[in-house]
Amino acid sequence: MALAPSLTGALDRLPETRRPRLLLSLLCLLMWAPGLFSLPPGDRDEARFAQASRQMVESGDYVRIRNGEVERNKKPVGIHWAQAGIVHALEAAGLPARGWIGSYRLASAIGAWLAVLATFSLGRALVGRRAAFLASALLAASLLLVVETHIAKTDAALLASIVAAMGLMGRAYLAPSTFSALAAIGFWLALGAGVLLKGPIAPMVPLFAGLTLYVADRGWRVGAPWLRVLRPAWGAPLMVACALPWLVAIGIATEGRFFAQALGDDMLNKVGSGEEAHWGPPGYYLLTFGIAAFPGAFLVLRGLPGAWAARMRPGTRFLLAWAAPTWLLFEAVATKLPHYVLPAYPALLLLGAAWACDPLRKPAPRWLAWLGWASLFGTGIGLAIGAVALPLVADGRLSPAGLLVLPVVGLMLWAVLRAARLGEWARGGLLAAILAVPLYGLVLGGVLPGLTAPWVSPRIAAMVAAEGVPAERFGIAGYHEPSVVFATGTATRLLTDGTEAARFLAGGPERLAAVESREFARFEAAAASAGLRPRAVGRVEGFNYVRGRRVAITLFRAS
Repeated sequence: MALAPSLTGALDRLPETRRPRLLLSLLCLLMWAPGLFSLPPGDRDEARFAQASRQMVESGDYVRIRNGEVERNKKPVGIHWAQAGIVHALEAAGLPARGWIGSYRLASAIGAWLAVLATFSLGRALVGRRAAFLASALLAASLLLVVETHIAKTDAALLASIVAAMGLMGRAYLAPSTFSALAAIGFWLALGAGVLLKGPIAPMVPLFAGLTLYVADRGWRVGAPWLRVLRPAWGAPLMVACALPWLVAIGIATEGRFFAQALGDDMLNKVGSGEEAHWGPPGYYLLTFGIAAFPGAFLVLRGLPGAWAARMRPGTRFLLAWAAPTWLLFEAVATKLPHYVLPAYPALLLLGAAWACDPLRKPAPRWLAWLGWASLFGTGIGLAIGAVALPLVADGRLSPAGLLVLPVVGLMLWAVLRAARLGEWARGGLLAAILAVPLYGLVLGGVLPGLTAPWVSPRIAAMVAAEGVPAERFGIAGYHEPSVVFATGTATRLLTDGTEAARFLAGGPERLAAVESREFARFEAAAASAGLRPRAVGRVEGFNYVRGRRVAITLFRAS
């Protein structure tokens, strides 16, 4: 049974449409909109980033980054400015955006969208229009980027700045004679934005790519015209100038603590040791790539041998110089998380799409082909099983949306396998990207928001709101996940233990104290000692997925 000729013809014509960016934008919208606004804030990084941005909006202090009363001296301010700007814009339009996690996630979604469009613009010159369209669609559908669009932190926005810079660098490499000073300004400004987002990560990608190209091209003999036209003599100071005012201001505001903690405690700890239990063995990113780059990983794995064989082609050479050192750099860092190598994904997907669209492509080695199929089928089947099993494990029930994931994954795998047997690898990749839309829609828009047990903080906030008590008269002991402060309000008191919870409850009228079950004994003893008779007005039971344990939290009023 083959796909209908009219359908296959329409698929093949998609990259040749007059408005490919509009189609890619529509794909991004359909892919990412489910769950973007309905998923509760996640623990822990997302809630910390969003809360810090919220406090900027509430306090009007756009220099210091705070989470409660604690300085958050880890990352630069760029993402917080972007999130705060979106909140102000939405509030100017009359929307109550300050306490809504979706408004903070919009910065990530916009960054991911710009990265997809920049991948297409870059790829047209490097691998051709059809391959660029396919790679951009697969980037939009990649599991890792889909997850990052739904998390209000830096990495999707950082990807946009890096792809924009590498796109301009690619133009300089391919056609230095036509590369203008205005394009060079764009290159350095994109890197300056990246510095404001995540420090030195953004400039490191073109730096290592440039060193690789210089060595591979024997630049000391033949010269490097691409480097001259980038105008580093005034471009590098321009990049620094983008971040310098804030760096000076934060240095003064924190008396140098930001640099000591961001560079020493955060960055160097990640390089030298597996920070926060995020250690990974050498080859960690190879082991996780098939999952993180689903569904496009199967094309990348097949295309790598052909890319290496074609390394003398300028476009392929540039993409290899982009991906390889970036990948090796993060493999050398002790702390490993899947999103660290996200800046290499556009280059890898462009290489995989170039192989798929090449009519003269050579078959991949059998072991690599089987590895590609394992990544596609293993991840797809794993997502289907997880969509059915997660509601059962968490809440003891079946999810209709989870059950629908099974036929969607089956259709995707069948369509890709059918196209591959016909030798239509590009068509198979595009079908995988399109069929990822209902897959992610069901998981992110149906299964995950429909869970009860993992979303503890929103239910605590709902109990507090039902009692009509403001955040400054609410305290919680035994459950201090960052999402609870974002959900209940900045003024929420995080109490050290049950004893302090009893003291807080007795310290004034109309107060509420939430106490986790592990603190009940101390709370009851302290309340009895103070002559307090607390009255339970609500209870939440759930699962703290960060700590991997069940929790039971009771809300008390003083009688």
